[in-house]
Amino acid sequence: MVSEITRSWTGSSRTLTTHWGKMEFVEKDSSAILLALGANLPSAAGAASQTLVATLKALIAEGMKLEAVSRFYKTPAYPAGSGPDYVNACAKVKSAQPPHSILAAFHRVEARFGRVRETRWASRGCDIDLLAMDDMILPDVATQAKWRDLPLERQMQDAPDQLILPHPRMMERAFVLIPLFDIAPTYVDPVSGVAISDMIAALPFSEKDAIHPI
Repeated sequence: MVSEITRSWTGSSRTLTTHWGKMEFVEKDSSAILLALGANLPSAAGAASQTLVATLKALIAEGMKLEAVSRFYKTPAYPAGSGPDYVNACAKVKSAQPPHSILAAFHRVEARFGRVRETRWASRGCDIDLLAMDDMILPDVATQAKWRDLPLERQMQDAPDQLILPHPRMMERAFVLIPLFDIAPTYVDPVSGVAISDMIAALPFSEKDAIHPI
């Protein structure tokens, strides 16, 4: 079903006719956006894998151009024991919208598939994380450092009240980095200068070994 989506994006016309109808895109000044998808509960779209496919279609309907989709992976819930296994993936889209508009679109799509933001790291029917936009750093390097260095017990309680790019936790999460490597094998973190291959190499083997393509 993933290939059904990616095959529809050919040519360079700004007006694209797809299986889901005609969509207009502004190619000029568009940003390359990396995002992570996940679900470990059923939604109105069906099981977790079906939800991820429906989520990608919904992002297209929000005006984003789908460039690439990773394989789907079965991954343990994080933190360990907090719920059923997840299905995770990453995707690359392009859009001329600013970062906060992109994030708002993600939240609309999550809500469409039943996401309710109540408990930190709770099980969910749809989760979309904005990982990176080009080499953008938001809001600044100092705030990045604060959230990257946050102890685990604080991570489980505190959430940023502003958009932080790149995502401050992505470098330590195998369930993000392994799918991301499928579509962005040359990605380099603009804050630390660390390449994604080195991020993955630094992760514990037990975490990487627990992630399996579907």
